Parts: sequence; C-alpha cells; structure tokens
Amino acid sequence: MVFYHPTGDEVRVFEVAAARRLPVLLKGPTGCGKTRFVRYMAERLGRPLVTVACQEDLSAADLTGRYILEGGATVWRDGPLTRALRTGAICYLDEVVEARADVLTVLHPLTDDRRMLPLERLGEELSAPDGFMVIISYNPGYQSVTRELKESTRQRFVTLAFDYPEADAEVAIVVRESGCAPEVARTLVELGAGTRRLRAHGLAEGASTRTLVYAGTLVASGLTLGQACEATLVGALTDDEEMTRALRDLVTAVLG
Repeated sequence: MVFYHPTGDEVRVFEVAAARRLPVLLKGPTGCGKTRFVRYMAERLGRPLVTVACQEDLSAADLTGRYILEGGATVWRDGPLTRALRTGAICYLDEVVEARADVLTVLHPLTDDRRMLPLERLGEELSAPDGFMVIISYNPGYQSVTRELKESTRQRFVTLAFDYPEADAEVAIVVRESGCAPEVARTLVELGAGTRRLRAHGLAEGASTRTLVYAGTLVASGLTLGQACEATLVGALTDDEEMTRALRDLVTAVLG
C-alpha cells in the first residue's frame, strides 16, 4: 500500500467526490504530496490509475489519440485519457497548466454532467463509466500569467488545497520515507521551514517535503548531514550565488 500521511479531511472529501463521479483539482506547492495522495487514493478505492505528466508540448491529441502508420497501415491508437475512459480508470493530469490550452478544452465535457469524450476523428462519443474520474493538479505559486488556471475551469472541479505538513507530521514522514533517525529528520524539517521563509527574500521555492526525504535518505546511507544539505537544501534550490550563500548560512546556523 502506498504510504500517505493525511493532514486534514482530504481523504474523506476525495472518497465522496469519487462516489458522486465528480472531478477533483489538487493545488499546492511542489513536493507537498499531491501525486502521492492520488496514488494512495487509487489504491484505497481499488481503481487503476493513468498518470500524465503535463508539459508545454502536450496537446489534446496526445491525450485522446491519433492515427499512426504501423506496418504499412494507418491505425488508431488511444491516448492515455481515452484508455482511462475505456477502462474506468482514474486519469491524473499532473501540473495541468503546463500543457497547451486545448488540453483543458478537451476535459470540459468530461467534467460536467455530460461525462463524455467526443472523438471526432473516429466519429465516436465515449460515455464515461462509473469508475472513471478526472484529477488535475497545479502549483498556484509557480505560474506565469500565461499559465494561469482560469476560474471557469477551476469551478468545474472539487478542489483540495495542499500545503507542507505541520512540523511533527513532516518529521514522521521524513523518518518513515528515508529511514533516517528522528533527530536528523527534525533538524531537516527545521531547515526546510527556514528555506520556505526565504521565499519572502527572493528564493523561488523553499524545500519540499520530498527534498527533505531525499536529504534524510542520503544521511541514512552514510553521508553527513552537512553533505546531504549541500546536495539538496542548497544545491537543488537555487543557482543564484547570493541566495546560495543565504542557504549555506542557514544550514550553518541550524547545524552549529
């Protein structure tokens, strides 16, 4: 079973949304557990999961499918959204705002009472079975104006807001996932909170829970805490020289 540490009523809300065949939007910072939550819920509900990592070249055709040449013949191949629809799976579009605008458009008839997908090239309209569910995620703090998720789109979804866990919960997660000692995990969580405060001073993203797990894993595998912090909490967060110095100062202050 995928490990997930609930931080509120997100499990119950998701279960009700799934039972009522409602689409779900997850919003929150990088590495706070959105994708882990989706995997956990898919297992909990006993449903197959199709995950799409969205990027700027992803188009509606990539999701729905296209004709391709195969063995001298032209054949149709379903995209991941269509495969999920045909099999009654959960379809999860991670960081959906990174994709092209037509991706959101193709989701519209699947996220209202129609629950259908028109495949114009096949002359078909596929109706969603009960098990099918659309989930999208995005990071509202890391977008350009051109990559903003419109209100008209957001209102099509039941929304769950995620953030980094409370300190004690984050310590437990880091210990569980990395195998490091609790005192190491607590130090890493303190450092993580410090990096997040640096966002007010120009750091693009503070350390995610995932980054803290990586640091804990390095320590559990034999690196010193200083070495692990340099490779994760410093090296992975910025290329800016001034901000790098600020992060190193923070590590020095906490580690002593």
